[in-house]
Amino acid sequence: MSVTTPSPNTRQAMGELAPHVDGPAIVDAVATGARVTVDWADGTRGHFPLMWLRDHCACSACRHPLTRERLFVPLNDVVEAPAVTVNDGVLQLVWNDGHESRFDPVWLFQRRLENGSDTPADPLPARRPWATGFQPTRIAHRDFLQTEGERAWLEALLRDGLVLLDDGPIADEEVSRLAGRIGPLRATNFGARFDVRSKPNPNNAAYTAIGLALHTDLPNWRQPPDIQLLYCLQNEAEGGESTFADGFAVAEALRESDPDAFRLLAETPIDFRFQDEEHDIAIRAPIIQLDADGRPLEIRFNNWIRDTLRLPLERIDAWYAAYRRFWQLLHDPRHQLEFALRPGEMVAFDNRRVLHGRQAFDPSTGKRHLQGTYLDLDLLESRLRVLSR
Repeated sequence: MSVTTPSPNTRQAMGELAPHVDGPAIVDAVATGARVTVDWADGTRGHFPLMWLRDHCACSACRHPLTRERLFVPLNDVVEAPAVTVNDGVLQLVWNDGHESRFDPVWLFQRRLENGSDTPADPLPARRPWATGFQPTRIAHRDFLQTEGERAWLEALLRDGLVLLDDGPIADEEVSRLAGRIGPLRATNFGARFDVRSKPNPNNAAYTAIGLALHTDLPNWRQPPDIQLLYCLQNEAEGGESTFADGFAVAEALRESDPDAFRLLAETPIDFRFQDEEHDIAIRAPIIQLDADGRPLEIRFNNWIRDTLRLPLERIDAWYAAYRRFWQLLHDPRHQLEFALRPGEMVAFDNRRVLHGRQAFDPSTGKRHLQGTYLDLDLLESRLRVLSR
């Protein structure tokens, strides 16, 4: 595997000195017991355990000089305090074995342990539920090809779970080219790039002309695709309007209106399964998955590929009632967004948050052709961090 030398901003993020970065200088530091107390010029104070400082040394002996990957292994406790000095605002430590560590003041400032587990200086936007009247951000294709436009597109997608791209070329595989700017395409049993149009002998409802109720794609996978991109090449048929709903916002609406139904859908795993001649992919998971703080983390909702409902007899009726209530809220016009994609437009959305569907269309009135692909959320977040450096 080839490696490249990290940029100055990358090295600074790893702890290496980067004096050009603006920020408060260190004015004093002292070792007291099992920690070093650091004072910055703006009056801020931070406390750092000795083992933490030794573990985060960024010298070439502790991190590989090219990959910047950690070489030091924290097997032994640090019991003796190092000699502490401050030179030109930089913290310098000399350990009892003679090893020297130097810490950039801004790097340390951003990682004050008093901040808890928050990721310092991370450009990723917080997720924002759709409010009444939500309209997605639109970015022109020509702007997306520039750093600021692509960054705005990524920020909107991560924040809102859905973003539109306008005025693109009517070109085969354009969706793959756009996705490729961010990272490798996520392949599934439908391939790395797929065509959404009516066709004979379909193995999925998307390849018919029927209306599609709101759903998430591939909830039968252990890890469903994170981000879906759909690029419109043709849309001359009558009907076929795209529909979307913010699953997180609707889940919270369910929690507020019917907490028992919310709890049942969040705590009860059910079976999802897709089968055709070549594949049989199945998983058991709840419809609403919560994070450690009890907030919605993922929605798995696809009525076509729900498998046999295997629940205790006494819970069946309550589960169906909860499912119906969630379905009704999802399809309530107050929670839905509907529009017709035009040729040259692309919609991108978080498949594990935003549900999508379409109205039925009449293929005898014209052609309808979308091309789609998936991307991993890690790649989007990575791309935004790189563009923000």
